[in-house]
Amino acid sequence: MTTSRPRFSDPARTDTRTDAGTDRARIEGRPSALPLAAYRTAVALDEPFRPSAAAAPADRPDEHVRTALGLLGTDRAMSRLGLRAGSLRDLRHADAATARRLLRAVLTVRPPGPLPEGAEEAVDRVLGTERRLRPGVTASHLPTIEEEFPGTAFPAARHTALWRGDITTLTADAVVNAANSALLGCFHPLHACIDNAIHHAAGPRLRDDCHTVVTLQGASEPTGGAKITRGYHLPARHVLHTVGPIVDGRPRAGDARALASSYRSCLDLAAEVGTIRTVALCAVSTGVFGYPKDEAALVALRTVADWLDERPGRFDRVVFTVYEDADESAYRRALARRTRPSAAPR
Repeated sequence: MTTSRPRFSDPARTDTRTDAGTDRARIEGRPSALPLAAYRTAVALDEPFRPSAAAAPADRPDEHVRTALGLLGTDRAMSRLGLRAGSLRDLRHADAATARRLLRAVLTVRPPGPLPEGAEEAVDRVLGTERRLRPGVTASHLPTIEEEFPGTAFPAARHTALWRGDITTLTADAVVNAANSALLGCFHPLHACIDNAIHHAAGPRLRDDCHTVVTLQGASEPTGGAKITRGYHLPARHVLHTVGPIVDGRPRAGDARALASSYRSCLDLAAEVGTIRTVALCAVSTGVFGYPKDEAALVALRTVADWLDERPGRFDRVVFTVYEDADESAYRRALARRTRPSAAPR
């Protein structure tokens, strides 16, 4: 079924989050959120993703990278990189790694909207090949926390897992993205954030869908809320985009409630999609967004345990996904405790 989509605008280069004071003010009330039913059809959430072109042969990805760059050479994104129109057409002297970084940068700064003629197929070939070449991990095959931490007091240990790795390689029904309030992804080329990594691996349709959702909502995404889209070139079928709090200094009670709300919103939303049985969470609000890792891990564990206790059997596996050693250590310290964690903040 063909659906009409909101017109694309060229958004300002906003990749910033709402400030901490605004975050706390919003979470004190209920986040104003567009329900799934209001955008589910607009983003074709329940339709399988069918790329416009098959993945390129594994021994020829460089050729398709250069083809994609040539087709994007006159795109409006060029000015955002300080390049003149048409400057990408001649890449004979660029090595393969440089060409690929440049393609990633172009797609990172590019606003939502249709690609130039032929570019969608070329980008699909590149991203499809990269997905095939990335080693994958299946969420349902990961050892449970009960198996990894014998004697843990964590009440949801039988149905959860802790995994350190690249979330863009995880085969799950849904993965969580720590998004900004615009939901459009990171616009900083090669920035090492999860938002950038997920949008890069999924491809430009992810930004288009997020733009559709925010346009229908008529406002930015409130702190503690979440939205869902398809995962496109990710091994995960869906992406849950949530906006966590930004913390400056020690977390306040409102920050803990906001972080717990982010996790609950993701689980609530995933539960509305009947085919989702495995969910991979990321460490929302940690790192550059300031939430202390040990305290953030406790909020995540408590919130998930409470949610699963209230809805037994809804998910087969919930994975706490971490990328850095410090994040994994924070979860390991929390899970090594022999006392049951207190209830999540509400």
